Amino acid sequence: MQRTISAMVGKGSVNHNSRKFKAENVDADRSHLNIDYCNESIKKVYHELFDEALERYNAKQTRTDRKIANYYEKIRSSKQEKPFHELILQIGDKENMSAESENGQLARQVLDEYYRGFQERNPQLRVFSAHLHLDEATPHLHIDFVPFTTCSKRGLDTRVSLKQALAAQGFKGGSRGDTEWSQWVLSEKERLAAVMERYGIEWEQKGTHEKHLSVLDYKKQERAEEIEQLESKIIDKQTEFETLSKRIQNFDKGTDSLSQMQSALENAPEYQLPEPQGFMTAKSYKSKVVEPLIKRLKSLIKTLMVRCFQAIDDYQRLNQTNASLYRSNEKLKNHNKQLTSDNNRLREEIKDYTLLRKVFGSKQIDSLLEQARQSKQRGTRFRNNQYER
Repeated sequence: MQRTISAMVGKGSVNHNSRKFKAENVDADRSHLNIDYCNESIKKVYHELFDEALERYNAKQTRTDRKIANYYEKIRSSKQEKPFHELILQIGDKENMSAESENGQLARQVLDEYYRGFQERNPQLRVFSAHLHLDEATPHLHIDFVPFTTCSKRGLDTRVSLKQALAAQGFKGGSRGDTEWSQWVLSEKERLAAVMERYGIEWEQKGTHEKHLSVLDYKKQERAEEIEQLESKIIDKQTEFETLSKRIQNFDKGTDSLSQMQSALENAPEYQLPEPQGFMTAKSYKSKVVEPLIKRLKSLIKTLMVRCFQAIDDYQRLNQTNASLYRSNEKLKNHNKQLTSDNNRLREEIKDYTLLRKVFGSKQIDSLLEQARQSKQRGTRFRNNQYER
């Protein structure tokens, strides 16, 4: 028996997964067959994972506005990290692994055994919600987890980070299509395939991606990850821009300080030439009063000139960097818009493809796809032969 493996990024609807509310595709008469492995409060898990690190972080802050009152709310409102991630795993499809069939029961056993070792295998992914659903068309497994890293040098020493959590487990990202996430998902598929093999099921792999519809899912997932990375870059640029803006504000404050210094030169006693005291000779007045005053003024002017030139140079550099950041930010925004458009288009293609399978049947669509691939391969070989001639 051969079956495909589908691994998808879930929307993270914990209430739906735990069946606090039920969608139209759920058969309520079979919901009692579901397996609920765990369903903890994510806020409680955040306290468990990050409270001590948060206390250490806040203790180091000298400014109140830099302290973090609630780490979960900070991450929830952040565009750089998600509060948690969800992985959905499924064996086969409703045509060959229907939940109400014997094969569906076999899928249940395989997914159950696979999940039992998930947390031990992934120590940096704290699972707080996991459910095996048997009340939909095909048995599938939802796993929701909080990825975290320790010994971080930025922010909290223990903090949320999918990239660093997976890196700590040995998954180092390479090219854009070979991310930490894609490497980890492939590893989990291989773990699931090993369990399947013990039950007499061979992993059916077609090409480098999922079967037909899953190809579009994969592309959509890649676009979503790329958008997330771009949004992270935009946030970094915005942070850098804010830092530069603060420096410019400091320069403006420096200008005010110069004005104050000018006022001090005109009015402060230490920079004024006093009247000579009675019976003081001109020589004594010069050495005791005039020369020390001139020395103080020279030192002050020298310091002010150095600071002024430094400030002008810094200001020019900041303006140049600011312009560069603005151009980079605009490019990232345009790229992000294009990726969002591509992602929306892929969603529509998935809907169209699903409709075709429903209308014409899976076998007929699979046959047409196979014919199209063969035709494309023949065309490629023909062009290569023509080129060689």
